[in-house]
Amino acid sequence: MTTQHLVNPGRRRALAVGGGLAALAGLPGTALADGVRKDPPAKAAAGGGKALPEYAAWKDADAMIVHSANTIELRRGAFGHSTITPSDRLYVRNNLNPPSADIMKDPDAWALEVSGVARPGSLTVADLKRLGLTAVTMVLQCSGNGRAWFPHKPSGTQWTVGAAGCVVFAGVPVKDVVAALGGVAGGMKYMTSTGGEILPDGVDPNTVKVERSVPLEAMEDAILAWELNGAALPLAHGGPLRLIVPGYMGVNNIKYIRHLAFTEAQSPAKIQQSSYRFYPVGEKGSDKYPSIWEMPVNSWLTSPCEPGKPQPAGRVLLSGVALGGFHALKGVEVSTDGGQTWKAAEWFGPDMGRYAWRNFALAVDLKPGKYRIATRATNDQGDTQPRERRENNRGYNNNSWLDHSVELEVV
Repeated sequence: MTTQHLVNPGRRRALAVGGGLAALAGLPGTALADGVRKDPPAKAAAGGGKALPEYAAWKDADAMIVHSANTIELRRGAFGHSTITPSDRLYVRNNLNPPSADIMKDPDAWALEVSGVARPGSLTVADLKRLGLTAVTMVLQCSGNGRAWFPHKPSGTQWTVGAAGCVVFAGVPVKDVVAALGGVAGGMKYMTSTGGEILPDGVDPNTVKVERSVPLEAMEDAILAWELNGAALPLAHGGPLRLIVPGYMGVNNIKYIRHLAFTEAQSPAKIQQSSYRFYPVGEKGSDKYPSIWEMPVNSWLTSPCEPGKPQPAGRVLLSGVALGGFHALKGVEVSTDGGQTWKAAEWFGPDMGRYAWRNFALAVDLKPGKYRIATRATNDQGDTQPRERRENNRGYNNNSWLDHSVELEVV
């Protein structure tokens, strides 16, 4: 096997950052009608398989794997070679059914309550649009991405690599909103956000509501987003308004956000206290275990990787994506022999910042045979993907390079 170098230097793209405007407080919101939402009719997916739900019917059906109405994965071979994941190929994960599509009829009227600040109040999306503007390119990834490889078969969707994407969110910096409302009140340690899903009747709200707390310092880069990849944030991804916390796993990026609170303690909701915790197999989740917050370093091959499609012998171009997790990337390596030897791959395409992933490629000459192709990323803190997964009861944060490797047949 010989390695060939690529010539395609990356370039950095600047992101616009806007400052806050005049302080606002106590602005009136618009109440939306409550009611029990029925599951919408489904749209048949192209090529067979499960159907896309109506709220995500605009997705590229040929590129997606529909696990359920609320869990839709991108096929491994459908990531493409651009840094940005098209919105119609971005995975879908909802802990509860989305609200009615009626909330998208007048997105600027959606109201957000803000508390734990000097001047608590209610702001509509229209109000937020006057406070500041920024954009961030970032990896959005489900905590369970890679769950399919855990041998104990944890409950939940058996994701492989497709519960992730790199997208651009635009909105107002949370710190600008906080400044407009007089700053965070004293003694607060967490930023706690509550989604606007309709909760079922007759149950304790804390057992089902989507409410997550993250450390207060996460506010520094957080935004309240109303735009995805240059278009209005769709219902499937949290529109009209979503909290975005770059570098944190997807569950912390609250969709349909209704309440942004700065709190002394973490949310009492089950989804915070026990459901998204890193705890041993066979144990029960509790607040004594680490919360699923920051994203780990990761990478995977995206081409060639189609099962049953051998490659002709000779020059083979291996490519994929790598993310530094909470930190910027430093490099990525590729192995064609199951991790016995490694070669540095080269970046291609733009470097879009600390929270985005990067595309990489390595050209190799391969003789006929079967190869185990693995990729291994390292971030600027020296964190490198481990060979083995870290076992845990719910199958979270799998960044094992062995699990993410693929077998490639060359003929």
